[in-house]
Amino acid sequence: MSAFCERKLFAGPMNLSKSRNTLEQIAPAGFYVALRVGYSFPEEELNGLDPGWIETYTQLGLVMQDPSMRWVYAHNGAVRWSELELPDPAGVIGLARKAGLNWGATVAFCRPEDAGRRSYAMLFRADRNFTQDELDAAYALLRDLHLGAGREAGPALTEAELEAIRLRAGGKLLKQIAAEIGISESAVKARLASACRKTGAKNAIELLSIATTRRMI
Repeated sequence: MSAFCERKLFAGPMNLSKSRNTLEQIAPAGFYVALRVGYSFPEEELNGLDPGWIETYTQLGLVMQDPSMRWVYAHNGAVRWSELELPDPAGVIGLARKAGLNWGATVAFCRPEDAGRRSYAMLFRADRNFTQDELDAAYALLRDLHLGAGREAGPALTEAELEAIRLRAGGKLLKQIAAEIGISESAVKARLASACRKTGAKNAIELLSIATTRRMI
């Protein structure tokens, strides 16, 4: 059975479904996330891929020949598909490009104590390659989801900071947030910057990832 086949999510403490907005910002052309994959199936998954690509991937049995899947089971971290140095006999990357998934990236996380239960994500963009900030944010999100990060760390965020994060997670621009709240755009930036410092986020994308997986919003 393909790794991209849709299955019912297992109930659990994770907020995988609430990570959709962040994943859509990082990978607007599509994504697939599998958490704590054991013998063959994940405990949880979130499929944001185009149905046409899922059908192609499944019918051709590409999971067995996908170089990105081989990378997943040998690495921790994140890699752009343009930097994969593995054989691709079935032409998976070329087929993805024909489907409009021009730029791909793979993220994987597993600890020695996880007994091989590994989490991974496949991310796609149509417009450009992934930036390092986006890869870092995706890895941080996957790591926290894998670990079941329902915890808050560091100083508590203020309600004003949480409001700014919620609106940003909803896709609003800084100027739109400023207008809705009734403050200046620089004040919005200051609230988000303060939230980044408190959570340890390196940038706005990672801040949204942390806020989502820690159930702050």
